[in-house]
This record gives sequence, structure tokens and C-alpha cells, in this order.
Amino acid sequence: MTTLTYTAEQRTVLLGVGTDAIRQILERGVDAPPEVAGHDDALRRPAATFVTLERDRRLLGCIGSLEPTHPLVTDVARNAVAAAFRDPRLPPVTADDYRTMSIEISVLSELAPVPATTYDELVASLSPGRDGLVVEAGPHRATFLPAVWRHFGVDVDAFLDGLWRKAGLAPGTWPRDARCSRYTAEKLVDPGPRPPVGAA
Repeated sequence: MTTLTYTAEQRTVLLGVGTDAIRQILERGVDAPPEVAGHDDALRRPAATFVTLERDRRLLGCIGSLEPTHPLVTDVARNAVAAAFRDPRLPPVTADDYRTMSIEISVLSELAPVPATTYDELVASLSPGRDGLVVEAGPHRATFLPAVWRHFGVDVDAFLDGLWRKAGLAPGTWPRDARCSRYTAEKLVDPGPRPPVGAA
């Protein structure tokens, strides 16, 4: 898997893109994708990202993409807006949320198939804290980002139990058509706080 590394300036730009996309919706109801041409090559390349929003460690939204189909800056803006306002599990973020919430962007490496044919082989192959994982079996599909390991420590079984439940699969089982892919992610975080919506 490719290791992704962005400069401090690029990280600042990406966090600004995500923050501004949410702010535009709250201020003017405008969902305007960023101009791609003005950014450097690394930010114009197609990339897959997830955006996670939290306030006081409470999830406000998490939406992302697993395949690199849009330029990086575009994908960040799209997923930031989706996480803030279109996560079906949660209510839209408010202007009050915006001021204090953390905005976490995960830029994913390419997916790499995991050569596991049993549940035990998968357990043995994972690197806690490093690997993000996608599980697919028939119509079932789900992923856990590398950042999710913070909820499980190095307990691989607990990590997989949570992922299997998210996918609608019975924990500890290995469906006949199961397949898994792993990835890494470069994490960018704006912890807040930030100026209120409408501030000059």
C-alpha cells in the first residue's frame, strides 16, 4: 500500500476546504464544490477520503468514499458536506456544533486485498492501529477506518466483531463469499474551536 504524506500547507488547505464547505451551507445554503485548478498536483489527484465530525467525543457524522473517483479537494468537500448534513444516522450539524466540533479528514491509500480465507487467518493478518478494513460478502459491505482502533485498543476480535455487525454479518463467522481489503489513512484534524457562522 502506498504511504501518503502531505505537507503542512497541503494539510491546512484540505482542512480549510472541508471547513469552508460546511460553513457555506450553514451561512448561505450553498453547496459549491471548490475550484480544482488553483491547487497543486497532489490535491488535484483522485483520492478516496472520509470526513468524521465529533463534538465532545460524540459522533456528529461520518461519510466517505473507498474508491478514488474525484480530485482530492473535491472529495473532501463532498464528504464534509455529506457528513455534516446527510449522514442518515444523525441529525444535521448546527451552527453551534460547527463552532466547537472537530473535523477529521482521512485520506485513504489504495485498497489491497487481504489473502485470508478464514476468520482466524484474517485475525492473524491485521495490524491494530494501522489497518483500515473493508469486509464484503454478498450484499453486505462495511468498513472501519484505522482511527476506529482507538475504541478497541489492540483487541482484533472486538474490532472485527464491530465491523461484522456494521456489515450485518454474524460476528466470528466467515461467509463463503467473504473477502476483505485493507488500507492505511493519513489523518488530518482541525480540533476547533472556530469563529461562529456569520462572523466577519
